[in-house]
Amino acid sequence: MLDPRKSIYRPGGFSQRMAEIEPFRVVEVLARATQLAAGGADIVHMAAGEPDFVTAAPIVEAGQAALARGATHYSQAAGIPQLREALSRHYADVYGLDIAPSRILITPGASGALLLIAALLMNPGDGMLMTDPGYPCNRHFMRLVEGRGQLVPVGAGSNYQLNAELVQAHWQDNTIGAMVASPANPTGTALSQEELTGLSGAVRSRNGYLLVDEIYHGLVYDGSAPSVLEVDPDAFVINSFSKYFGMTGWRLGWLVAPEAATAEMEKLSQNLFISMSTMAQYAALAGFEPGTREILEQRREIFGQRRDYLLSAVQELGFLVPCHPQGAFYIYADASRFTDDSQQFCLNLLEEHGIALTPGVDFGHHLASQHVRFSYTTSMDRLELAVERLAKVLG
Repeated sequence: MLDPRKSIYRPGGFSQRMAEIEPFRVVEVLARATQLAAGGADIVHMAAGEPDFVTAAPIVEAGQAALARGATHYSQAAGIPQLREALSRHYADVYGLDIAPSRILITPGASGALLLIAALLMNPGDGMLMTDPGYPCNRHFMRLVEGRGQLVPVGAGSNYQLNAELVQAHWQDNTIGAMVASPANPTGTALSQEELTGLSGAVRSRNGYLLVDEIYHGLVYDGSAPSVLEVDPDAFVINSFSKYFGMTGWRLGWLVAPEAATAEMEKLSQNLFISMSTMAQYAALAGFEPGTREILEQRREIFGQRRDYLLSAVQELGFLVPCHPQGAFYIYADASRFTDDSQQFCLNLLEEHGIALTPGVDFGHHLASQHVRFSYTTSMDRLELAVERLAKVLG
């Protein structure tokens, strides 16, 4: 009989990988901000990577209609055919690309897409080049499948992005590919078609894989962000209904893969997910209707106005923003004029002044202690209040 006084865990504790997967600090900031707000504090939320708008009414109504007609059973592991076909038309309409629906798999958020790609491509000990700073969960997904995120320090000189020269300089014997985001979190910078072409060529010359996170496509305020599929049909693309389509809580994403990889990825999806939320998939279909797109475009314009206001304001306050954020809803700012400990700086702003920002240490190691990320996912009047409070704090 098991002695209840003894630990049920083996002497070595949990798996070694758990010690190497760091907390997602922005979630901790959000939890503390919510706790303070529940206690009566007036918090300006500028930490979350989530649109403040509720899901557009036509999408919600489509989800409700799906529930009402009984669309509550499992779907195919790769997603309902109607949604894969709608995405195929989307790539034709927006990018002029002919992407077969069979190459598109629906996933539980962009995170599900990244898990499938990591599991498909990486053997234990393999490495994947990625930017530092960058979205922190990317390297943790690699670690989960016993691979490694090989962080490449980037700055203003490369627009905070990987390029052909950096790939050449940092490629290692165990490197199997490179991952970028365009537009990127936390910097908002995007890759041009020429830059994508150079990056693709550098990776392909080493027989590597190119992964591109395009989840902020649609939320671009200066020009447009080309898809990597315009220059490299064999790239793996990760996307989501969370950002532009405003469906964060519905947990729905997709990936585009080379035809040769789709059967194996569907096999993985069968085992890992069984299927995605059926009602969420039917809801997402409404995102492609003209009336819904009009709503989403109006919201994109509002995000652009917020970007313009906040970018100017933080620079006037003394933060440095060397690269113009073209998309997403973030400003990655050098706060070295005010601190050399961004985590403590953000903690003080939250606890003492009701301003929730994300410290740079959430996004990597390169100069992280002197950077903070502003998210303009709150109304203009709240952004103005945050700037007013910051001006008082920073003198």
